[in-house]
Amino acid sequence: MKDKDFLIKLAKITLPITFQAFMLALVAAADAFMLGSIDQDSMSAVSLATQIQFIQNMILSATVGATVILGAQYWGKRDLESLDDIFCLALRICGVLSIVYCIGCTLFPRYLMLLYTDNEDLIVIGVRYLKIAGFSYLLTGISQCYLAMMKVSEHVKTVAFVSATAVVTNIILNAIFIYGLHLEERGAALATLVARVIEFGCVIVLSYQKGYIHPKLSGLSRFNKVLTLDFIRCMWPLLGACLLWGIGFTSYSSFMGHIGKDAAAANSVTAVIRDLVCCAGDGLANGCGIMVGYELGAGNLERGKLYGQKMVGISFVVGFISTGIMFLFTPIVFMTVKLTDTARHYLLLMMIAMAIYMIGRVVNSVLINGIFAAGGDTLFDMYSLVVTMWFMAVPLAFLGTYVFHWPVIVVYACTCLDEVGKIPWVLHHFYRYKWVKDLTRERR
Repeated sequence: MKDKDFLIKLAKITLPITFQAFMLALVAAADAFMLGSIDQDSMSAVSLATQIQFIQNMILSATVGATVILGAQYWGKRDLESLDDIFCLALRICGVLSIVYCIGCTLFPRYLMLLYTDNEDLIVIGVRYLKIAGFSYLLTGISQCYLAMMKVSEHVKTVAFVSATAVVTNIILNAIFIYGLHLEERGAALATLVARVIEFGCVIVLSYQKGYIHPKLSGLSRFNKVLTLDFIRCMWPLLGACLLWGIGFTSYSSFMGHIGKDAAAANSVTAVIRDLVCCAGDGLANGCGIMVGYELGAGNLERGKLYGQKMVGISFVVGFISTGIMFLFTPIVFMTVKLTDTARHYLLLMMIAMAIYMIGRVVNSVLINGIFAAGGDTLFDMYSLVVTMWFMAVPLAFLGTYVFHWPVIVVYACTCLDEVGKIPWVLHHFYRYKWVKDLTRERR
């Protein structure tokens, strides 16, 4: 395939997925900036409260990730019966998880907030948010399964449309509830709940349209032993990696929350900007994984390998562009959010550190979550996280926070070490080509 044709095909898949990721990140940004324009504590508390869903999202990501990896290969093979088995298995897992999180957030919100801060003002605000937003977590997992199946079956524009509809609804309701009705954190939670209900309704209705895949009721109770084992083999390293990364990442927020309210506020704003800018890299990783997965599942191993090689260079370009965008965002953020002078100082230094971090984040995301995962090579992510995050970044940040009491920016820089430090290791693993594998099986 010529470079031009490759880029066109990549853009058709990647751009709608990137748009979807951006729209989802925009919800968090709207919450942060609207609450931040009123009160620093409300912004910080809601940011900490949403870290609880962040862990849920990590587990959902493992399930949905396995769905996309196997689904893309079986779609490339055009085995629709196996796709239905994969879909139903994912729905069962995500459904149980969503119920557990809904119960935890609505019945035990105070205990969950205590994991992230000991400041009573922030805890009270976070509890009010979780008691409402917790019900939205009941729908999130199911919706993500439907959206994942739409991605692998080449309906990425529909995915973008559904996400855009939910996000626009969320932002409009945010403005009405926060500014108009003065509901503050309760308004942000209620807007999130309504948006999730709309998203859920959209995916259910759309899945029954011609050309879309919807789960068969018989499939929800059917057990395909071989495919289930393949799914688990694909999912458990993803789950391990997601939990390692998710718990590590939320521990960073916990460190900042225990340092003080100013550090927590600055970190909250930086996290929102990071998530917005990361959308390009995450969308690229998803698009790349689907493209490579199609080819590997169809038996075109050399073409899949070639696609991966082209993506390495593209990932570095997008990484450097993301760094530039971080610098461009900085003055805009300072004009938008109300922070104390101390928090503003922390924010400036954190934005600089995050700009450098973005290069590693994008490259690693594309190679590990896109290329390696497409061929079922999901163990590497878990190994690399154990070494770079849990043996380096987390211990250093922990010691800096609780033992040595380092300056805030030094602790924050420690939390950025993992992505930048593992780039050489990731590239070395890529060129060993162990990820070039066809994961599909013939049905009996």
